[in-house]
Amino acid sequence: MDAVTDYLAGLDAPLREVGEKLRTVIDAALPEAASAMWHGHPVWGLGDRPGRTPVCLVKAYTSYVTFGLWRGQDVDDASGRLVAGARRMASVKLRAVDEIDPDLFTRWLRQAYNLEAR
Repeated sequence: MDAVTDYLAGLDAPLREVGEKLRTVIDAALPEAASAMWHGHPVWGLGDRPGRTPVCLVKAYTSYVTFGLWRGQDVDDASGRLVAGARRMASVKLRAVDEIDPDLFTRWLRQAYNLEAR
């Protein structure tokens, strides 16, 4: 197993289910992105070093999983679900797998990837 798989496997249900579903959506939306552990949580980014040009992250807390985009504030989000964070980041807190909308998250991911790839 790789480090991202180990990280997700170590989460308690239902957060493990959220993390695993996010990984499936991210991997499908960003087949060209590399994943790795960076600062203790999974990150996907451009090139062979995801932390150098990161696109998104998955970070588990006690009662939720954060799905974050480094350029999330620059992403068109008609749903209003992305919450602005530090710098240009934005994220959404997820407590259950049914809070993940694969189509919406894929649109966010493709926009965020294209912003970083410029």
